[in-house]
Amino acid sequence: MHSWFARIASNRFAPGWAAFLALAFAAHAAPPQRVEIAYEVARNGTIVADVTGRLEHDGRRYLLEETWKGRGVYALSGDATRTSRGAVAADGLHPREFEDRRPGRDARRIAFDPNQGPAALRQQDRLSYLWNFAFALPRSEAAVVVADGRSVSTHVYRPAGRERIRVPAGEFDTLRLVRKKERPDDRSAEVWLAASRGFVPVRVRVTERDGTLLDQVAVRITTR
Repeated sequence: MHSWFARIASNRFAPGWAAFLALAFAAHAAPPQRVEIAYEVARNGTIVADVTGRLEHDGRRYLLEETWKGRGVYALSGDATRTSRGAVAADGLHPREFEDRRPGRDARRIAFDPNQGPAALRQQDRLSYLWNFAFALPRSEAAVVVADGRSVSTHVYRPAGRERIRVPAGEFDTLRLVRKKERPDDRSAEVWLAASRGFVPVRVRVTERDGTLLDQVAVRITTR
C-alpha cells in the first residue's frame, strides 16, 4: 500500500462463488485501454484524501498514474504522485520504471531489469501490483514481490470468493482478494475487483496493526 495512505492511517459471500470464479477466469480479458478511477480514502470513517488512478495500455505497453490530494489538515502535506510504466505480457504487467514524488523530499525511482524475465507476480512496484490483478487474476494463493526503490516486500494474496458490493461509483459483482497475515498482529488488507469493469480495483481496505481502518472506495469510473 501507499506509505502516505498508511500514514493517514465479517463478510458474507454470495452463493455460487466458485462457479463465478471459474466463469471469471474463462471470460477474463484485459481491462479497457483507458481507465480513470476517482477514489475517496477514509480513515476510521472520516474522508481524508482524494485519489485519482489512471491506466492506459495498448495490449503491449502500459502507463499508470496516481495522484493523492489530502483533505483538511492532510491537504497541508501537498499532492503525492506516482507513475509506473512497462510492458503488458501474457502473465500480466512487467514494470520497467517506477517513480514516487512527494513534496519535501527527493523523488524515489526504480528501474526494473527486463532481462531478468520473472513471472509478473514476482516483480511489481507499489502502483502496478494492484492493477496487475486486472490483467492476471490469481487462481490460488499468489506471492507478489513489490519494490519501490527503497525496500522490497512480499505480499501473499488469495481469492476469497464472490461478493456484491456497493460503493459510490455503483454496485458491482466483485472478486475479493485477501492478503495473508504471517503473524496475528500484521496489518490486514482486502481488495475488491469489479468483474464488469475488467477486474479493476474498486475498493481497498487496510486494517493497521493499531486497529486504524483505511478504506479506499471508487466514486467514479470512466473508461474508453
